[in-house]
Amino acid sequence: MVSNEIRGGLAPYQAILDGSVAKLHPVLMVAITTVLGMITLLQDAFFASMAVALMFGLLFAYVLTMIVVPVLYAIFFKIDENPAAAQTSHETKIMSQEEEL
Repeated sequence: MVSNEIRGGLAPYQAILDGSVAKLHPVLMVAITTVLGMITLLQDAFFASMAVALMFGLLFAYVLTMIVVPVLYAIFFKIDENPAAAQTSHETKIMSQEEEL
């Protein structure tokens, strides 16, 4: 999704933000409905530990999906918040490649 938006001409930083916002609703709804469904299992001693593990696992996965993945994408692809700096970096890279030829 982010790569498609970047190819479409959107600034990389804005594409990451838009992609995160677009994924917010579906991921949050899945996590909330599953956690609410597991609450009923907390009353049973046999299933309580499984329910707690599933609930915290989903919440942890939610945090990873919404925060860690976009940050790692920005770090891995060296995306800066300032589009002018990113453009300058890209132009410098192109110039250095041309000089090598």
